[in-house]
Amino acid sequence: MAVLVGALVLVPIGRSILTSTTERHGQDTVFVGLGNYLSLVGDEQFHTGVVNSFVFTAYAEIFKVVLGLAAALLLHHLRRGRAVLAGLLLVPWVVPTVVTAFSWRALLDPIFGSVNTLLTVTGIGPLLASAHLVDSWPAGWLSDPSLAMPSVILVNVWKGVPFFTVCFLAGLKAIPADLYEAATIDGASPWQRFAHVTLPGLRHVITVTVTLSSIWTFNNFDLVWLLTQGGPGDVTAPYVLVAYSKAILQLQYGAGAAVTLVMLPIIGGLVFILVRLLRQDTGVKLPRRRRAARWLGAQRWTGPARRALPWVVTAAVTGLLLWASPKIFWKAAVVLGVILLVATAVGRVVSALQSRGGRRASSVVSGLGSGVVLAGLLFFALGPLYWIAVTAFKSEGQVVMRTDDLWPTPWTLEQFGALFANQPFGRWYLNTILVSAASTAVALVCAALAGYALARLRFRGAQGFTVTVLLTYVMPGALLFIPLYQMLIGARLTDSLWSLVVTYPTFTLPFATWLLVGYFSSIPIELEEAALVDGCTRIQAFGRVVLPLAKPGLLAVALFTLTNAWNEFLFAFVFITKDEYKTLPVGMQSMIAGDVVPQGQLAAASLLVSIPVVVMYALGQRFLTEGLTAGAVKG
Repeated sequence: MAVLVGALVLVPIGRSILTSTTERHGQDTVFVGLGNYLSLVGDEQFHTGVVNSFVFTAYAEIFKVVLGLAAALLLHHLRRGRAVLAGLLLVPWVVPTVVTAFSWRALLDPIFGSVNTLLTVTGIGPLLASAHLVDSWPAGWLSDPSLAMPSVILVNVWKGVPFFTVCFLAGLKAIPADLYEAATIDGASPWQRFAHVTLPGLRHVITVTVTLSSIWTFNNFDLVWLLTQGGPGDVTAPYVLVAYSKAILQLQYGAGAAVTLVMLPIIGGLVFILVRLLRQDTGVKLPRRRRAARWLGAQRWTGPARRALPWVVTAAVTGLLLWASPKIFWKAAVVLGVILLVATAVGRVVSALQSRGGRRASSVVSGLGSGVVLAGLLFFALGPLYWIAVTAFKSEGQVVMRTDDLWPTPWTLEQFGALFANQPFGRWYLNTILVSAASTAVALVCAALAGYALARLRFRGAQGFTVTVLLTYVMPGALLFIPLYQMLIGARLTDSLWSLVVTYPTFTLPFATWLLVGYFSSIPIELEEAALVDGCTRIQAFGRVVLPLAKPGLLAVALFTLTNAWNEFLFAFVFITKDEYKTLPVGMQSMIAGDVVPQGQLAAASLLVSIPVVVMYALGQRFLTEGLTAGAVKG
């Protein structure tokens, strides 16, 4: 594990630092010192990319928190059907990013898209235009410079809300019920219980979730590229796309590496916060001096200073957003205001009915409001996926003429036949299966051995290596794809499946190891000691005692690595250019030639790509529960 992490993550980062001090002049590479960094000071494309990344991340995280918390609260108070609804809301997070991008590109099409049609029929579209939330109607969501960034943010929110919902739902279950009972006895209103019980109880979960999601969102490449390719102009181009353009398209590796490394302090700050929070979760013991220093730091940050810190951060972020994107700022404020106004109105009505003794009326109002909101969330989450499903079974005439939008008449397999006849889709599918299976096998073997060693064996540097594993997991692909690309060129592994098999452990191994450390630590050590007393070697105890009890963790690792390798886009997009070696996400992206979009074939491909992932999660959830139960009984 140490060799792999060092060779695939630490060495590439070091090489990236060296590359950033060079510049390519024809066939020669010249040392320029800090020249690449100094040139970024006056680089307008870089400035735009940094601002776009900040705006994209900030607005996306705000809406993910609001909608994810609302969905979690609604599901938490349901007595029946909670698991089914949570599973349905999780589907957008599970489906591959290429499917997400294709479905929303089609839905947001200004002429043929269903979004404009639906908003026009309901009268909401003209109302948005009259309120100046859109400049004109029908709206060009991805082609209008004023709407492109909000549209990309919307799609990211759609894909990220399920992750927040699941995390917040787990956090709500951990809040003791007696706290709510005590607050109710003391006369606290629903809003007061939310403000003084729910939010404090979720503070840690919210911080960890937002930090982890911010790292992912800030370094997002595939969703933006598949939706807009950074356009129109550069209004949606994040800094990762700027680095890709300089390094891969212009072959200026030094300039591209400098772009990614300049952003390293921001990413490092987020990673530092995340590591501290996760180390608190796992109860890592610190040396006495460090514990004393932490205690003194905690004492300094108690009282008014600590209470004021969130407000200071909020004010700073709000000011930066207002400066960076004034047009988006007030539109987002209106949308958030409407959401909060509706939630407050329903809460006030319920509170008023309860105070007057109308428990039945309050429960009816509360249930009706919850039902309407849940129905809206389900429509928002599953609408694009339903559109993909029905479009895949339409004939080409129905797709072009836009007839029978909601239900194909008749149902046909014409698109599936055209997909395999006109595209090397079968080859892409086989490539994806081979790469995913190889990545999963490597992750399972290496992560099981490394996770067990970190959980059970005592050796110098174990704690530091554990933190390093987590750091390498949250390191963005933007920092690695340039040096890895150079290394693969030197090894002549580009345009081959081996380039993906070799590089995918950069994001599969660290998380798999971190997860298995927790599983192995939870298994009673007495079982292994008993096996050792009975004559087993350490390896035999590991294979016969520990691994059977760790099946839930191994299943989670297999599920994670398989789906991530199945959905990965950036590395496959950069390292593979030949059609015969492309994986499904890159192959589907190449089916779009300019303005020619084979919607029916792409819908069929999206369905074939998504079904295995959804089925794996559905089956994995059931087997995961069975494995946990079996492990508990054996333990």
